[in-house]
Amino acid sequence: MAVVLLVLFLLTPVIEIYVIIQVGQQIGALPTVVLLLAESALGAWLVKREGRRAWRALRGSLGTGAMPARELADAALVLVGGTLLLTPGFVTDVVGFFLILPVTRPLARRGLAWLVARRATAAVSHRFGRSMPGAAANGRENPRVVRGEVVDDEQP
Repeated sequence: MAVVLLVLFLLTPVIEIYVIIQVGQQIGALPTVVLLLAESALGAWLVKREGRRAWRALRGSLGTGAMPARELADAALVLVGGTLLLTPGFVTDVVGFFLILPVTRPLARRGLAWLVARRATAAVSHRFGRSMPGAAANGRENPRVVRGEVVDDEQP
């Protein structure tokens, strides 16, 4: 996972610069800068609005005593999306808007749940070892069962 993050961290600026240059060649330098500034302003407004909604939903869920799994996921997605919108560029803005917009956030939430479940399963498997289908608790496959009767040797 650390290697993937490192590669993303190193490749993102290269990809963003390439896309900005390509857009600039198609529509011109000034419209490209104006478009980037407009995306930033829209993103800041959207992060503020959706961040407030996520915070209110989280507080409401905690107030009722319910487990706020959905609300925590939404807050995390808004936070990551807002961070991506702060990064100048079109690619990170598209991903940031995908994470923040209420229409697309449920899909992002499902992806986040899948990723967390996958990482948790991998962590448990790594720590305790994988179980095999049909394996007993002691790790042997097809354990031999011996039927018997418990005899109490101790007399009261």
